[in-house]
Amino acid sequence: MTFLSPLLLIGLAAAAIPLIIHLFNFRRPKRVDFSSLAFLHEIQKSTMQRVRIKQWLLLALRTLAIALLVMAFARPTLTVDLVGSLGGRGRTSTAIVLDNSLSMQLRDGSGSYLEQARSIAAALIEEMQSGDELYLIPTVTSTPSVTPHQNQSSALEALMSLESREGRMVLNQAVAYASELLETSANPNREIYVLSDLQASTFSDSVQAAIETETVLSLIPIGSRTHDNIAISDVEVLSRILSQGDVVRMEATLINYSERPVEDVVLSLYLEGERVARATTRLAAGEITRVPIAVTPRRAGWLGGQVEIRDSDFRSDDVRRFTLFIPEERRILVVGGLASTTAFIELALSEEVTGRRVRFDVERIEETALARATLGAYDTVVLTGVTDLSSGERAALLEYVRVGGGLLIFPGEDLVISDYNDLLGALGGGRIESISSPLGGDVSVAGFDQFDAEHALFEGMFEKNQTGRPPRLEQPDIFRMLMYRPGNGTEQTLIRLSGNRSFLQELRHERGSALLFAVAPVEEWSDFPVSGLFIPLLYRSIYYLSAGGSVMGEGFATGAAAQIRLAGISSSATVTVDAENGDRYIPELRRSPGTTLALIGSGFLSTGLYNVVVDGQVISRFVVHSIPEESILKSLDVEDAAQKLRSAVAHPVRVLNLSSHDTETVKAQLVTVRSGVELWNVFMMLALVTLLAEMLVEKKWRPEAA
Repeated sequence: MTFLSPLLLIGLAAAAIPLIIHLFNFRRPKRVDFSSLAFLHEIQKSTMQRVRIKQWLLLALRTLAIALLVMAFARPTLTVDLVGSLGGRGRTSTAIVLDNSLSMQLRDGSGSYLEQARSIAAALIEEMQSGDELYLIPTVTSTPSVTPHQNQSSALEALMSLESREGRMVLNQAVAYASELLETSANPNREIYVLSDLQASTFSDSVQAAIETETVLSLIPIGSRTHDNIAISDVEVLSRILSQGDVVRMEATLINYSERPVEDVVLSLYLEGERVARATTRLAAGEITRVPIAVTPRRAGWLGGQVEIRDSDFRSDDVRRFTLFIPEERRILVVGGLASTTAFIELALSEEVTGRRVRFDVERIEETALARATLGAYDTVVLTGVTDLSSGERAALLEYVRVGGGLLIFPGEDLVISDYNDLLGALGGGRIESISSPLGGDVSVAGFDQFDAEHALFEGMFEKNQTGRPPRLEQPDIFRMLMYRPGNGTEQTLIRLSGNRSFLQELRHERGSALLFAVAPVEEWSDFPVSGLFIPLLYRSIYYLSAGGSVMGEGFATGAAAQIRLAGISSSATVTVDAENGDRYIPELRRSPGTTLALIGSGFLSTGLYNVVVDGQVISRFVVHSIPEESILKSLDVEDAAQKLRSAVAHPVRVLNLSSHDTETVKAQLVTVRSGVELWNVFMMLALVTLLAEMLVEKKWRPEAA
């Protein structure tokens, strides 16, 4: 037997009061003999013995009454398992931790796992009695708090409305939360029931929980079979340069989580709701394979699509969403040096040359205006013969590239090499050693040695060579050039000159890239600006650089927080994030040099496609994917799961193997785990009976009259 209010047992000290009074009354007075009282010495000894018996009996009854009253207020509770067989039960606080992750959609011979869990939980709810309270705690929820149910009807209504949800499940955290809720309960019985399919990833979180000693923790496994599963874990766009009407190469990654091979897996690609491509593959047991697939976009702008397979066991990971961005036009900022000309670049980007086949929105400024320019409003920034770069300009260009911008650099006369080396070094590149002097006349100082034909910059520039020999680039005559020495960072020489010098160098920095040409776009340096290579290489360079960070929209995990980079929006712009189901989120905006970050809090994002809307116009799209751990359907053995839970909560775990369709079995099991009958009313009744007996003895039994 235990006491729910043990501190009140201090009051048992009051039981000594009758004894103290009794002993006080028994102090012997000083003896004085009176002759007139001599006859009292002849009182019979038997009468005195009866008086002493009454006094001791009254003392015992009064002491017992006080002790019983104190113990009644301390709320004694019988906590042995035999109570169930006696047919009684005290008030109970119950927490049902119900796994409602996506894997609970699986089925076996008894139906879906979620329905089986609901049946068992319903049997637990039907055992509720007056004074009981019940907490229903789903493992995946957007509700931050749970309120107790005081009756069966409200608890059953909440149970029936519970659905499986996508999101990261933290079982130990749910159990810890259940324990916290039960700690505030005044009921003698406290129980936690965990209903789960025992998916291995469910028990992998590291959250530690502490549970009160009196709480009974029970694990109820759901489901009885293993499941095969094939998942699409990723979709990647291999083409770096996207244009309307051009082929876009893509690749889907498939994982076979089962222990047997799978033949003829059909993969379909949908773009804007229309199936535009398909492929077939096979997967060995446990194999990860990448399936190439291609699509030709018919229009420009932000396009939404998905790759889909047919897998009967678990449908949640059979679809992988993606977005493509096909630019309608490229916004170009051309920064010209005071002593240089940008005529060839401006002519190449003009409508007279492009004929509207390629759309460029070009703005030209002098180098003196670079510090005031809003770089984030442009897809590519072209520096042509800019003489020097201040520290502020270098910092702005570095941040612009870092967040996904493209920087194209042409040298010029009298450039300050140290300024450029500071910028190139910050981008992870090497150093400009000098500018070569012309040999005089039309003598070329270098020629093309080799180029990286597999680089995305040259994708689609050459016809397929049937002979198998690498394609050749038109050779310009170079009279003057930058002498550039590559560093050890993330850079690559795309076109190499004789003498192991670089003609075109790529420097990658976080989300963006920079391209450095070794010659200025003027005839004094080379005949490159008037060659047939100049315009296509310039276009491909701008396409490549403007695609930084925008070939595909970003992807996030369900329930996670996210941040979206928005370039070139005004400080007064209204930004919203719109889901496919009509939900709208207003993100927090955080300004930084060259970009604006739209911050989305955790809990809003669920699987699907989202539009980022600025002042009523869609400027970006992104997708949200389900959590990859959900695809691993492997379940733990019951004892292994119980041991993991036991280690996490440092508390005994009782395993209950129940049939979801056998309500009587569930109720019978409850008898063995529920105990704790409060006995305060029994002790109060005994105290009253004792006081009544004391009164009767005091009034009715008068041995002193004899």
